[in-house]
Amino acid sequence: MDVVSLSTLLAAAAMAGWVDAVVGGGGLLLLPALLVAAPGLPVAAALGTNKLAAIFGTATAATTYARRTRLDWRVAGPAAGLALVSSGVGAALAGAVPASAYRPVVLVVLVAVAVFVLLRPRLGVLPAPQRRTPARVAAVIAVAGVGIALYDGLIGPGTGTFLVLAFTALVGADFVHGSAMAKVVNAATNLGALVVFAVTGHVWWLLGAGMAVCNIAGAVLGARMALRRGSGFVRVVLLVVVVALVAKLGYDQWLAR
Repeated sequence: MDVVSLSTLLAAAAMAGWVDAVVGGGGLLLLPALLVAAPGLPVAAALGTNKLAAIFGTATAATTYARRTRLDWRVAGPAAGLALVSSGVGAALAGAVPASAYRPVVLVVLVAVAVFVLLRPRLGVLPAPQRRTPARVAAVIAVAGVGIALYDGLIGPGTGTFLVLAFTALVGADFVHGSAMAKVVNAATNLGALVVFAVTGHVWWLLGAGMAVCNIAGAVLGARMALRRGSGFVRVVLLVVVVALVAKLGYDQWLAR
């Protein structure tokens, strides 16, 4: 790999770490960068190498959030435990189901998310503890720990964004605390998928290790900015990331042919 391609990947890893720490969706940057900068890299290897870099960033962001804000471990803990297994199952199935089969569904969900957030400007700005009923807690654990984690193992981009929305919409977390719980669960999804990709030989370890260092740097900066600037800042970044995801997936679905 030439110096320009390597530098591009390292810069993309740092930016992906920042985006992931604030609101998720770093895979939107890093996966395409891997596939463009390393054109001979198989898709499964790109997914596995991305997980190696991402797990360090998400774990760092989760630790930063845990030190500076209160994490609801009664929600995040069980969701992370389920996510570890579910993402591994998704990774094992990653080669069997083409990503194109999921893009239309994900596009519809993302557009719905953008409309939902725009029409509810107070969503996630302040906590809504009245939503934290036993039924909703069980629902968000299942959605985050099974549904979203399975998607992360299969495809990946947008996972952190979906997790933040799940925690804010279902159990009334504000965006900062929703991002904090999302990082814990996302670290588990990355670990579960990474184990499977590693066992099947789909990880470029040296490249992934270099990107992991940059991903950590971006994650620390992103988590600190989110904590310092608050939920309003996270909401704006969330909308930008969702629009970018819609544009990227729409391009892949209809134009990149």
